[in-house]
Amino acid sequence: MQTTSSVTCTVPWTELVLPSKTWRLRPGQTLQYRQWDGECILYNDLSGDTHLLGDGAIELLLALRRAPATRAALGAVLQAEFDIDPAALDLETDTLLRDLHHLNLVEPLAC
Repeated sequence: MQTTSSVTCTVPWTELVLPSKTWRLRPGQTLQYRQWDGECILYNDLSGDTHLLGDGAIELLLALRRAPATRAALGAVLQAEFDIDPAALDLETDTLLRDLHHLNLVEPLAC
């Protein structure tokens, strides 16, 4: 169990994704992928790994291919493309960004 200050955490700590944080594709990533029936197979140019991704993840990657974007802007991409409950939009966006970051496909830009 981790503790921070006087608060006891019962779940693993995860970095807060701030709405103003800007994200980009990792340099050298070309997004070689095939998509069908709500799923996408993506080849990671940098690691040589192949990933099975959902439609939301590939939409974020394609948006970042065009230009770096904030979490808020990426959330707007998801909202425009999918019927996501506005109350769940931030959590969905954060989850996708964390997952894509864990796969070394995206990274936050330094301030």
